[in-house]
Amino acid sequence: MDEVPSYAWIAWLVLILVFVTIEMLTLELTFLSLAIGSVGGLVSGLLGAPWWLQVLITAVIAIVLLAFVRPPLLRMLKRGGDPARSNVDALIGIEGTVVASVGENGGQVKLGNGETWTARLSPVTLPRVVAAGERVLVTAVDGATAVIVPAERIVE
Repeated sequence: MDEVPSYAWIAWLVLILVFVTIEMLTLELTFLSLAIGSVGGLVSGLLGAPWWLQVLITAVIAIVLLAFVRPPLLRMLKRGGDPARSNVDALIGIEGTVVASVGENGGQVKLGNGETWTARLSPVTLPRVVAAGERVLVTAVDGATAVIVPAERIVE
């Protein structure tokens, strides 16, 4: 049983590798903090600290990193994010032209980005048929259907 502390460095290396691997998959800086804490445990073990002190040093380092270093790092990483809307969010507010009249059973519109979508009138508009060629505005997307309002209803 006296040999276990002499091989504790192997356990620390395994923990470090596991934490770094998980961090590479999640990219949340949580497991990186745990890995750095484990490095502290490894170093203290190599310097001859008892196992309980190694675990304590690991916990303190990890908690300090998680509480005080991780939040500012995450803010710095997200600060440079792309502010452009994408996917469905980018379609809301885009103008288009009716290709196949939009009535009670829906229709088709060609949006300003060149895509053709099935469309239906927004429930906030009076029921009517929007003829081909009329301008419309996308107010929402419901599955694969653009919810539209006629351009005459657009308040500018």
